Order: sequence, then C-alpha cells, then structure tokens
Amino acid sequence: MTQKPPKVAPPSIVVIFGAGGDLTKRKLIPAICNLKKQGLLPEQFAIVAVTHSEVSSEEFRGYLKKELPEVWDEFDADIWTELEQHIYTSSLDFENVEGYERLKSLLCEIDNGQNTEGNYLFYLATPPRFFGEIARCLNESGLNHEAHEDQWRRLIIEKPFGHDLASARELNHTLHQYFEEHQIYRIDHYLGKETVQNILAYRFANSTVEPIWNHNYIDHVQITVAESVGVENRASYYDHSGCLRDMIPNHLLAVLSIIAMEAPNSFDANALRDEQTKVLRAIQPLSPEDVLKQTVRGQYGPGKLRGKSIEGYREEPDINRESKTETFVAMKLMIDSWRWAGVPFYIRTGKRMPGRYTEVVIQYKHAPIAMFHESTHSLRQKDLPANMLVIRIQPNEGIDMIFNAKEPGPSMKLGSVIMDFHYKDYFGADPTTGYETLIYDCMNGDATLFKRADNIEVGWEIVEPILDVWGALPTREFPNYAAGQWGPASADELLERDGRKWKDCGSYCEP
Repeated sequence: MTQKPPKVAPPSIVVIFGAGGDLTKRKLIPAICNLKKQGLLPEQFAIVAVTHSEVSSEEFRGYLKKELPEVWDEFDADIWTELEQHIYTSSLDFENVEGYERLKSLLCEIDNGQNTEGNYLFYLATPPRFFGEIARCLNESGLNHEAHEDQWRRLIIEKPFGHDLASARELNHTLHQYFEEHQIYRIDHYLGKETVQNILAYRFANSTVEPIWNHNYIDHVQITVAESVGVENRASYYDHSGCLRDMIPNHLLAVLSIIAMEAPNSFDANALRDEQTKVLRAIQPLSPEDVLKQTVRGQYGPGKLRGKSIEGYREEPDINRESKTETFVAMKLMIDSWRWAGVPFYIRTGKRMPGRYTEVVIQYKHAPIAMFHESTHSLRQKDLPANMLVIRIQPNEGIDMIFNAKEPGPSMKLGSVIMDFHYKDYFGADPTTGYETLIYDCMNGDATLFKRADNIEVGWEIVEPILDVWGALPTREFPNYAAGQWGPASADELLERDGRKWKDCGSYCEP
C-alpha cells in the first residue's frame, strides 16, 4: 500500500519569545531547518524572533549563522541560506502591552508581504514567570484572536508547567483566561521522539504484542532516563526545582502513560489524551508511609566519569554548598486496573550517571521449565534469563527483543539472544532534535502529542505526596552517590526487596 506523503504545513509565522536563549539556536531553528529540508514548510512562512534587547534582523541572522554550526552537527548551509531571509526580529518588554502593538504591526506587514494569512504560532521559550503575562498581552493586543474559522493563533509553552499542583492549576486558569484550550500546546519534546510514537504503533498495530501486554504475561516495567551531564547553565532553576519536579510529572509519566494506556478509539488527539489521563488517574496514591518505602532520592558527590574527575553537585557553580536538592529519583508505582493488576512500574532518572540513555524495559514472566530439568540439571526457574522487550528512546532509537535459545552443542544449554531493530538501519532516518514533529503538528493543529490541562494536573497530583514528605523530612545523607554511578545503593535495594534488579545499560549507553 502506497502512503500519501506528509502534507505541507499551512502558511504561518512562528513567533519565538525569548529567541536569544539556547533553546532557539540548539533546538528550534535546527528543527525548522529540518522541516524545510523535508519539504514540509510552505513558501509563505516566516520567523519572528522576539527579544528583550534591541537587535536588528540582520544582526540576529548573523548571530544564528555563526552559532548554528557550533551547536548543530547537521548544519546545512544551503537550507540556512533559503531560510534566513524569512527571519525578522522584534524587541519588547514581555510584560508591557505597548510593545505588542509594534509586534502586531510587524506581523501584519509580513502577512501582506508573504501571504502568511494571519496564522501565528507563539512559542514561549522564556522562563515560566512570563507565561501568564505574555498570554495577557497577546490578548490585550488582539493577537490571540482568530478572525475566522480558517485562521489560527496558537500558543506553545515549555515545561515546567508549574512547580506543584496549586501552581499548575493557577497556570492553567491564567492561560484559559486568554486562550481556549484548543489553542494551547504544552510541549514535551520526549513525545516528539520517533520511538515514543512508535510504542503506539508497536502495541496496537501488531497482533503478536497486544494480547500479552498485561499482568498475565508481564512481570514488571522499568523506565530509565539517565543523563551524564550535571546542571550545566540551569543552576538557578535546578537548585530550586530538583530532579523530581524537573523530570517526573512530565517526561517519565508521559512515557509511562503511553506504555500503560488502553487503545483509544482513534488517533484523535482528545481520544488518545483521554486514555493517557485515565492511566495516570489509576496510579495508586502514595501515602506518607509509601513515600518512605517506594521512593528514593539522591544527590551526586565527587566522582569519575569516563576517567575524568567530576565535582559534586554542591561544588557546581551557583549551587548552594549545603543544598538538599535531589539530582536522582527512583520510585515504584502501581496501577489499579485489570490490565496492570500486581505489575510494578519502576522509574528512575538522574544526573551525572555513567551515560546518556533513555529506555523502557518490559520484563516478561518466566516460562515453565519442567521439560528442561533433565537436560539442564540444576537450572531453576529464577535462573532462566527473563524475556525482555527493550524500547530504546535515545540515543540509538530502536527496539530489542531478548529471548532464550539453545546454544550450539550436544547438550541442552540455554542462552539469551537479542533481536535488534535500529530505526536508522531500517528507515535511514535523518537525525532530528525531537522538535520537528511537534512544531509541524502544532502548525497543522494536531494536539495528539501535546499535554492537555487535566493531564498536567494529574501528573502533579501523583508527585504531590512525595514533595510533601520530602519537604517535611530533609535528608541527611546527601551526597549519597558518586558522579559516574547509577544512583544511590537504595535505588538497587528498591528492586531487590521485590526480588528484581535494574537492567544494565549495555552497549547502547551514550557518553
């Protein structure tokens, strides 16, 4: 069956607030260039970079031309040459509506000159404190108004979506004062990765998978997001936020919801997000006693990473020397549903770990071994390697199936083998930033991979009890793991108490 090629996005202007920051040059502009290279951008397209400081269009283009080859390995000079003439700048105070009138005039001028039809995507690449004020000013200047049903105005915001349940609700309330929910796109770049989306295809498009995707066959699930870097240039944010707030309510719970959700009736955005929210609502609430038993926090101290000495978290620039902020989190979650009854979900994430990788491990229950007793002698069921499905989200996107087979020779000796699928090998996929799909979907009005207001709030409801207990009982153990390790020993003990262990990273771990 021949599939139709993706359609070209409609005419539009992408307006990037906070365009002078790292996100724009490292992710957004490369993603837009990749869309241009793939032929998915219309000719009637422009970018407006909104900054605090005065900078001309020519100066900003020159800045990007210099910086992009340094931060983007796949820099394409020809594509950049085509795109740069469509980049403009506007300088304003994010909280003062007067500057938005100048922005409005510039957008009208571009509409008239390039026939962009009044379609605007406002990308808020700013600190979260500006989200509400920018939304207010866009409303007061009329830039949020859709004049007719064929015209659109959309708002993209980056995490964090609040710092606790109350602030998340307040942010949603504020945004809803100025924009309709269908205009708001809460971005999680993890959901833009091909493998995350392929989980849906793998589960629901294969009759060999879905029938055994339940508690009858699956022993447990592991989700790991490991980072080898420290806080880099995010110290002021990170020391206030910590690993739990930074990673769990968004990235890890988003992946968990896709792994555990029921099949939606269609790929309609709301149908899919309904099922994700149902899964999150079904997660067993953690009592204070559960928090003490089922969660682990850690902070890295000095150590070695790939032979290089690494300072501890408290020695990082701009970090409080007595900081109690966690840089590692692990926890055990249970889902109250028929599909997942009795199946634990173990999740972990941390900084300064031995490598950078993100993967999901589906570990199946052991097969009966009665027929192998005579030939394998002392083999016990628990010694038989478990079947695993490993979904690699980064850096080497793909899927492994680990199963048992007979080793060559006269005796019945079992060994584990791996069927290994790499996206790049099969589809020749070009490297992406993870933002291409999300920006393209937003331009086309497809909210499937974006978070809805209720999804955000449910995520915070899950972590709120942990925040309360950790806030009331500051740890005295920090630092409790050395840089270059896989977190504190208590993270291993979390699984060992259940007779399980974390899967080794293996050869797919990227330094």
